[in-house]
Amino acid sequence: MNYEKQEIKQGITLHQIQTENYKTNLYAIFIATPLKRENVTLDALISAVLRRGTKNLPSQEQISKKLEMMYGASFNCGIEKTGDNHILKFYLEALSEEFLPKPEELIKESLGILLDLSFNPYTENGVFKSEYVEGEKQNLKQIIEAKIDQKDRYAYDRCTEEMFKGKPYGLYKYGYVEDLESITPETLYKYYQELISAAKIDIFCSGRLKNKNVKEIIEQNENIQNLKERKPNYIINNETTEAKGVTERDEQDKTQKDMDANEQKESRENNENKDKNENVVTESMQIAQGKLVIGLDVNETKENSRFIASVYNAILGGGANSKLFQNVREKNSLAYTANSGYIRVKNAIFIRCGIEIDNYQKALDTIKEQLEDMKNGNFTDEDIKNSKELILASIEGITEEQDTEITYYYGQELADRFVSVEEYAEKIKDVTKEQIIDLAKTVTINTIYFLRD
Repeated sequence: MNYEKQEIKQGITLHQIQTENYKTNLYAIFIATPLKRENVTLDALISAVLRRGTKNLPSQEQISKKLEMMYGASFNCGIEKTGDNHILKFYLEALSEEFLPKPEELIKESLGILLDLSFNPYTENGVFKSEYVEGEKQNLKQIIEAKIDQKDRYAYDRCTEEMFKGKPYGLYKYGYVEDLESITPETLYKYYQELISAAKIDIFCSGRLKNKNVKEIIEQNENIQNLKERKPNYIINNETTEAKGVTERDEQDKTQKDMDANEQKESRENNENKDKNENVVTESMQIAQGKLVIGLDVNETKENSRFIASVYNAILGGGANSKLFQNVREKNSLAYTANSGYIRVKNAIFIRCGIEIDNYQKALDTIKEQLEDMKNGNFTDEDIKNSKELILASIEGITEEQDTEITYYYGQELADRFVSVEEYAEKIKDVTKEQIIDLAKTVTINTIYFLRD
């Protein structure tokens, strides 16, 4: 296997991916901390302020010049929400040393700049530079306020917010405008110091790394030496941790598995009662096309159930052959778009449709029919085959892009469930129809969100 994981210090981990598929090396640093309402805006602002300068390169102009001198290296950073964690992400891509016109320690130089950008920020009077903080506060305000402009994404975010109301995953990753005014260079820098002293830190290096002593380079870096060991403060999310709690609805589904033919009538009545437990949210806005998003709970928390859920989701709404696409869009012409996505870290599925506003009830009823079909096994071996092929094609693509492969292994790290890319493919191949039906019977509607005119 081309992947190796090593501990630098407690709470600080190095991940190396040896590959000769590219002429560039990609370096990444991820800083993970639990999502919290009081800190979510601070996290987003920090990721933006850090890119403005380091003590060695105090401005973006100097950073750009330095990267250009490094044969056109590139830097990027941002913030991401992964399960119940907030992730500050920093990337630097540079030419592999094998392709340099003359011998240079470009790996050491690249890692040095990336570690500086993450852990050695430019400061004035012992805090972040006021100009940088105020500038990024305005930029962040614009990003937050602009979320309403992309209606598809806005509807998805709102459904997520409603489905996980009062929980970390319901928070918006860029934070909230009302938090920005009270943030000062002093409070932001103080929080940053607390963050890097307690957060989980992962360093990824992908490329031609054989015999390059990457671990030694990192251990000798002054920024790493200044960081203390820590019991990393982050949240593990995987299919076994996301129990939704035993509800009346769950008990009905569990009981239904063992019902015989004489009890099916009672089961249907129970299913009708389930509708009363669904959280239905409708919002109005100046739009021409309605946005319907349905959040589903997968109430199965057995280890490795995520592979079954992946195949289930692919059959339901994963592509052009899926039940949602064929029945909601093609046959009944109720939607312009109809698909679903499985969020493994929260063991949830989101159905997303763009519909004529007047078609809301028909579209919703047709979607619910597809969910019942899945429970009743009304899908073919060909459906399973097509869905597995769709997933396997995406698995093959993991190793075709450096950032995708890094993201995959980082996901394994945060979930505390390591599965190699090859094993992932085999587990998908092993999923059976019976397993899909059993899992389908645990799937329940949590939230229905409709954005209309």
